[in-house]
Amino acid sequence: MRQAGRSLPEYRAIRQHHTLFEITAQPELCAEVTLQPVRRHDVDAAVMFADIMSPVLGMGVEVELVEGVGPVVREPLRTRAAVERLHAGDPEETAAELLEAVRLVRHELAPEKAVVGFCGGPFTVAGYLVEGKPGRDFPRVKQLMYSEPEVWHLLMERLADGFSRYVAATVRAGADAIQLFDSWVGALSPGDYEEFVAPYSARILGAVDVPTIHFGTGTATLLPLMAAAGGEVIGLDWRIPLDRGWALAGEDRGVQGNLDPALLLGPWDRVAAGADAVLAAAGGRPGHIFNLGHGVLPDTDPEVLGRLVEHVRTRTLVAA
Repeated sequence: MRQAGRSLPEYRAIRQHHTLFEITAQPELCAEVTLQPVRRHDVDAAVMFADIMSPVLGMGVEVELVEGVGPVVREPLRTRAAVERLHAGDPEETAAELLEAVRLVRHELAPEKAVVGFCGGPFTVAGYLVEGKPGRDFPRVKQLMYSEPEVWHLLMERLADGFSRYVAATVRAGADAIQLFDSWVGALSPGDYEEFVAPYSARILGAVDVPTIHFGTGTATLLPLMAAAGGEVIGLDWRIPLDRGWALAGEDRGVQGNLDPALLLGPWDRVAAGADAVLAAAGGRPGHIFNLGHGVLPDTDPEVLGRLVEHVRTRTLVAA
């Protein structure tokens, strides 16, 4: 479960003394935070602790993570000259600490549990870079796409190049799978996605020879195009029934999802009913990774998460 650690008291204790980027700069601490939710909940994989903006730190971009806001870029990229200054360095140097954390996690984790490395999707990261901070409508991004498409494509080329190197290095360090989080790509129409984003996501997903997971939110209209761009597994958010999303993504793909994270803030009987509905929609078919439809909300009770894991395991073992 992505961001499962941020609901844990042991994680919050560490965050009282360290920022996110300070944690990722210390391999032992980064590995510890990555492993905390695995120890607590006995989930099947460890999602590396990092931020979707981590790769651009090695590309010459200054990013500050502002509490309650998210990534804030000191100098937004809105001109050709600014984009041309982006450079994809060698991740063995620019992301050395994070890669060492991957090696530590792979060493500590049981062989049957996977290490999932991840990377921000090109549209979502570009959204932060161009807008300067998180948003939902991305007016400056779309203005750039429509008014100066050559600058947009140059930005996508630079990001795809840097991110491809980053995920390849993560796999060499020991990651068993890579997930591409294009969290805000649902802001695009299918036509715009196909023209302005899909080729670059495909390049990143094709840069590794391990299983890949392709995820976005609000993507019900984009699922066939996302599947065509790549990903052995397509992540589904909670806005579409799992069986319908699976049909759109293609029966030849696996799917991951898709319980609403906010449901875990409600009473247990609703959580259990929601999980059962997801499992019923999956119908016991191979290729379903039960998960939330997005990251764990910070106010989630860790005990509820643990109970959910046990509930799903019990139901699926009975079904098997």
